[in-house]
Amino acid sequence: MAERCPFPVTFYLVLSRLAAPIYRLVHLLRCRRGKDDPERSGEKFGFASIARPSGPLVWLHAASVGETISVLPLIEALTADHQRVLLTTITRTAAEIAAKRLPDGAFHQYAPFDNQDYWDRFLDAWMPDLAIMVESEIWPACFESLRRRDCPLCLVNGRMSEGSFKNWSRFPKSSHHIFQALDLVLAQSSADARRLRTLGCRVVEEPGNLKFDAMPERPEAERIRNLSSMFEGRPVWLAALTHPGEEEIVLVGHRALLDKNPDLLLVLVPRHPARAVEVFKAIEQIGLNGVRRSVGDRILPSTQVYLGDTLGEMSLFYEVADVAFLGGSFVEVGGHNPVEAASLGTAIITGPKVANARTVYKSLWQASGALRVDKADALSDAVAGLMQDHAERNRQIEVAREIIENGRGALQRTLAFLRPYLPPSGAADTGGEGQ
Repeated sequence: MAERCPFPVTFYLVLSRLAAPIYRLVHLLRCRRGKDDPERSGEKFGFASIARPSGPLVWLHAASVGETISVLPLIEALTADHQRVLLTTITRTAAEIAAKRLPDGAFHQYAPFDNQDYWDRFLDAWMPDLAIMVESEIWPACFESLRRRDCPLCLVNGRMSEGSFKNWSRFPKSSHHIFQALDLVLAQSSADARRLRTLGCRVVEEPGNLKFDAMPERPEAERIRNLSSMFEGRPVWLAALTHPGEEEIVLVGHRALLDKNPDLLLVLVPRHPARAVEVFKAIEQIGLNGVRRSVGDRILPSTQVYLGDTLGEMSLFYEVADVAFLGGSFVEVGGHNPVEAASLGTAIITGPKVANARTVYKSLWQASGALRVDKADALSDAVAGLMQDHAERNRQIEVAREIIENGRGALQRTLAFLRPYLPPSGAADTGGEGQ
């Protein structure tokens, strides 16, 4: 006899169905802001835009860029084993990364809003043989739709922050019902594993953190030379993947740094390039001279801020910067994966709010492989210290690289745990994949 669905979960499922008009409005607003793709709107409501390939299919769902990059090695390993892989994401930037980096045998769709009607439509079209959620993608309507189908459900690189754990724990019966839908959970750390078991997950293993295995895509040497030549030997620091509220912190800090080093150049890269106009106005309002990369502006001797408002060039900016502040860490975003910056030889500074990648940051902080700044007004001093102390900067870079190298290996352990759930693979037929 099927377990009875707890009332809060039932209420959520009904509410999500009634919210269909609101989802349409949200999608329209996101399209206007450049966050959703209007040409692929149907995918957000469960309509497939390409044909399903024949044969078994593994479906992976990742939320955004960080999660997508972390599972690219897993996708590559699955397709190398002749599995066909469907990757779904929520954000447009993740879709653009997928378009550039997905291997043959894998293709992308946007994930629907969490509405059972949309998920039923999606699952009817794609009929996956295995569903894999990434990190913290727990969607009650999706899980309920999967319960009615003969499709195992796994969570890879699973994480559960202390704050999220407390929120889920307020509704123990509902949480137990939702998390029991997972056939297998592969946790990033022992702390994540403990919390996920407490919430009701039946089988929890600890293969390690896939983020350590996500190798950055190195830019071509010519592109590095071209960008470096634009700086004409000036010292450069980078503020990477910033969010609203952080650009002001960075710009105030940079203005203070210019008092002592007027030749210093800031490369400012917002997490969402669609915010470029807003960020450029902030540069002007604070009284700094900025130019934009997306429109081909030249860096002049008077330029103080170079706005990197392009997509797919993060690794290039890491390559040319001596020091990088990683954003999303002074606001309630949860931080961004530092593995790419560390692998490409940039000294890392971060704020304290990094729950999304806390296990990686904890390793870096404990070994002094990254510098944590708890107060925003201390950022400029941290940057100045690393810019001036070459020996300390190089030591930090080498420590971070060693930590990343030593942390690798989760990919093979993850594959070993997933193998009993994978469908039989055959020679890949790429016909009909479309992307």
